Amino acid sequence: MYGYCCPSYGYGYGGYGYGRTFALIVVLFILLIIVGAAYLGC
Repeated sequence: MYGYCCPSYGYGYGGYGYGRTFALIVVLFILLIIVGAAYLGC
């Protein structure tokens, strides 16, 4: 489903749950960067 990083990773290693968790971590990390940049006024 999330094929922008490693297409076979989520399906090959334990299925759907791991890929979804990885995507959630990536989204939270990006959100943290955006909030941090806005807070610092960059």
